[in-house]
Amino acid sequence: MLTQKQNQLLRFINERIQETGVSPSFDEMKEALNLRSKSGIHRLITALEERGFLRRLPNRARALEVLRLPDDASNSKRQAAKFAPSVVTGNFAARGGAGRSAASRGRPGPAGVAGNELPVLGRIAAGTPIEAIQHEVDRIAAPDALLASGEHYILEVQGESMIEAGIFDGDYAVIQRVDDAINGDIVVALVDQEEATLKRLRKKGASVALEAANPEFETRIYGADRVSIQGKLVGLMRRYS
Repeated sequence: MLTQKQNQLLRFINERIQETGVSPSFDEMKEALNLRSKSGIHRLITALEERGFLRRLPNRARALEVLRLPDDASNSKRQAAKFAPSVVTGNFAARGGAGRSAASRGRPGPAGVAGNELPVLGRIAAGTPIEAIQHEVDRIAAPDALLASGEHYILEVQGESMIEAGIFDGDYAVIQRVDDAINGDIVVALVDQEEATLKRLRKKGASVALEAANPEFETRIYGADRVSIQGKLVGLMRRYS
């Protein structure tokens, strides 16, 4: 038997995972339940975990999986809602100088995986100057399985603002070049035509929220006229040395 707050939190987490593929942040949970502090959320999550309704995912800070709902009616939905980014791992060679092709340095991409050579347009983190991602600095072969339709490019992720979405410092983000996206998409957003950032997109009325996937980073809200979409994430490549 769950308390009203436990039931409310569990259903909120489940709905958010089904909608976006990731669990909500502690701030979102606190706001949804109208609680004054995150400590109350910690207690509720611990209680749900002890009762077998939630599980904390290993190696992913504060990431949660809904194991069951009180009526057990969501089991099939829960299986469909599990999310993991499309990640190809490989033993990438060490980076060389800017502008040299992958072929000239013997780096075709993940070992044994054929693909299309895509331009690497630098590194991206919160507040990256737009100039830093406008010019090709490298090329990497990306597997066909990671690509959608249209044009693509690659950005090297810098920082930990998206770790709860499974995106880590040093990952290569495969970006489909688009100028629009829907709520929940992880996008390359350009703010005030000056700064680019990789964040989850939330639209509401005339406002646009750029949401981090790490509770240590705040969500930033802008007027819709201040944000333009430069692309959306379709896959990740990760190097292990």
